[in-house]
Amino acid sequence: MDAPPLVIVDAANVVGSVPDGWWRDRRGAAERVRDLLVPYAAEGLPGLPGPLELVLVVEGGARAVTSVPGVRVEAAPGSGDDRIVELVAEHPDRSRLVVTADRELRRRVTELGAEVTGPRTVRP
Repeated sequence: MDAPPLVIVDAANVVGSVPDGWWRDRRGAAERVRDLLVPYAAEGLPGLPGPLELVLVVEGGARAVTSVPGVRVEAAPGSGDDRIVELVAEHPDRSRLVVTADRELRRRVTELGAEVTGPRTVRP
């Protein structure tokens, strides 16, 4: 059986897409995004049916966020963007979707063959 599509979420970018006071509690904001992602693992995203492998890449003050069933959390040792690019590069034979609005990151991952969508895909 083929591996499910890999969906990599740029936590910092998705968290920052809604001015809900996230800057007061970066870890809590990343945990809320992680929890929003859980149903997508089984149900899929618009145009991308489940099951999906969901990876939330966190950095900085959100590094302590832990994985939950359905969402694997990767703590970037440095730049979250660099870790996302590494994850995309590690899986060249899989369908990969990166969730971010960061222009430079979008350019880097599409050069590696990944698709890209914006934060509204996973945030109501």
